[in-house]
Amino acid sequence: MSLKGKTIVITGSSRGIGREMALRFAKDGANLVIAAKSVTEGKLPGTIYSVAKEVEAAGGQALPIPIDLRHDDSVLAMIEKTIEQFGKIDVLVNNAGAIALSPLQDTPMKRADLMLHLNMRAVLLCSHYCIPHLKKAGGGHILNLSPPISTNPKWYARHVVYTISKYGMTMATLGLAEELKKDKIAVNSLWPRTAIATAAISMLLGEAGLKLCRTPAIMADAAYEILNTDPSQLTGQSLIDEDFLKACGITDFSAYQVDPDAELALDLFVEGEGLRLDGGL
Repeated sequence: MSLKGKTIVITGSSRGIGREMALRFAKDGANLVIAAKSVTEGKLPGTIYSVAKEVEAAGGQALPIPIDLRHDDSVLAMIEKTIEQFGKIDVLVNNAGAIALSPLQDTPMKRADLMLHLNMRAVLLCSHYCIPHLKKAGGGHILNLSPPISTNPKWYARHVVYTISKYGMTMATLGLAEELKKDKIAVNSLWPRTAIATAAISMLLGEAGLKLCRTPAIMADAAYEILNTDPSQLTGQSLIDEDFLKACGITDFSAYQVDPDAELALDLFVEGEGLRLDGGL
């Protein structure tokens, strides 16, 4: 099982989960396209160039590309640079996104447009330009970071725009999986059971919030297992990181906890009783 020589495009990979996936795949000797807006250090650490250096140090090949997912030309240019550098595309990971957990009346339309563009439309846009190359490669994977769909109103009431944008990504998973099944291209969604420790959570909630999280490594490990599965055997699924890893034979998740003694907080859109960083639903 290996991703050696595979060309993998990851959007939003200058930090957080996207960065962790890039480093995990790099250990196999994969070609990583580090696509994000961050070209200089800002409020949050990490740029496409710093991650590219980490990827190469981990054993992979890296191509950092600045990208604005709101603009079709930017995505097309990224695809063209990827083909010029690596000659193919085997995997697309739609990781980039925007979030605002606010009711509609408190959500400026500019912010609503950003969520709909960077979450839902970006999946369609990047997939549109990658599909011909995935077909030419003889098949591959599209992985969307989006949750299982629910019609329970509680997931819409507090942040309807964000919910629509994320569920829209999963609807794209369902549709594209059927559309591309004959081409040996698997399309799946992946979502965390618990909150994941990222720079954004650290900035918003500080050290106390991070202690309630798992590290991004659990999502990277789950993605690694998905991408190493035969596309004909796993497609059109909404997968939860912990559940999928259990199905792969992994039973000890303690290494993923930021604080081994803290109670883990459930992520959004995950059913169950327990602590939640969003105040509880």
